Amino acid sequence: MPRKAGRLIGLSLLGLAGVVIVVATAGLGFRAYRQHLAAETLAIRSPKGVQEGEFVDIGGIKQWIQIRGEDRDNPVLLFVHGGPGGTTLPISSGWRSWEKHFTIVQWDQRGTGRTYGAAGETLAPTMTLERMTQDGIELAEYLRAHLHKHRIVLVGHSWGSFLAIHMAKQRPDLFWAYVGTGQVVGRTTFEKAFELKIARLQTLAASTSNNEALAELAPIAARPTMSEENRLIAEKWSRVLALPVDRIQLAGAIPPRFMPDFSLLDWYNWRKGVAFSTKYLTGRDGPMVQHEVASLGLEFSIPMFFIEGDSDGVTPGGPAEQYFSQITAPHKEFVWVRGGDHFLPFNRPDEFLGELLTRVRAYARN
Repeated sequence: MPRKAGRLIGLSLLGLAGVVIVVATAGLGFRAYRQHLAAETLAIRSPKGVQEGEFVDIGGIKQWIQIRGEDRDNPVLLFVHGGPGGTTLPISSGWRSWEKHFTIVQWDQRGTGRTYGAAGETLAPTMTLERMTQDGIELAEYLRAHLHKHRIVLVGHSWGSFLAIHMAKQRPDLFWAYVGTGQVVGRTTFEKAFELKIARLQTLAASTSNNEALAELAPIAARPTMSEENRLIAEKWSRVLALPVDRIQLAGAIPPRFMPDFSLLDWYNWRKGVAFSTKYLTGRDGPMVQHEVASLGLEFSIPMFFIEGDSDGVTPGGPAEQYFSQITAPHKEFVWVRGGDHFLPFNRPDEFLGELLTRVRAYARN
């Protein structure tokens, strides 16, 4: 009997493994089919279009870029992603309309996505603001030569806005204009975010009559410094009170999991890259907290645009607006998007494009 029972268990496990294999194979097949349909939807078919993806030698390593657009004669727009480590390749199907007016370049920065996958942990000593700023400058120089353009439009989001504004300040000759969204100006951005977070937690605590939360939050609200102790208290009550957070609500036609030419290995490298980049670029010792963009100087020689959501809970626009009021530029515009959160380019891509066309496009020649 024991031997017979063992055989039955073994057969059951084999059967279960077979079912798992069949289900996994079917799932992968369905994903491949959906990716094929997505590739057809996103294909660039215009005679003067461009649709490229390649590794480029930048900063001594291979870095991945994607270039897409309906007309090579259009201005080039380099999108510098946030995160850090947050490649935009799987979440950019909403930019299809952008590609009618600009040639869009997406870049997996040092420590991100496919660039991380190609180099791995060997990048650790080079994960600095200075090195990555130089990477961006080298990429802009490459794009000018490769796409035969005099200058390009530079757009930075979140961490990417902090990186890109350093690029714009160092080499304004490469860019027609700078556009920041979810603009990070330094420690003051995150101090304001923390202050607003504590205020929102107090409101939630009061609405549920949570006296313990109100008691712990009151002294922090009186002096909302980002100490480790205060952060731990804020995290605790964020979980308990279920504080809503800004999340990407994508407006694109293609769900990220079905984006073409984005493999399961790419997803693995995406997750690894976010963790890796976050380790070196954020936190108390990260450059966004240790450096203020005002230290670069307040004079810019190219047009400057900030497009900010007035409901951004990650990088509140108040500090960015105050900084923007101090800078000088040949032309500058600060735009508030009502009801907009931290992810404007992704959840309101057509509205964001409208601002680019109305305000920025006129400054971008070839």
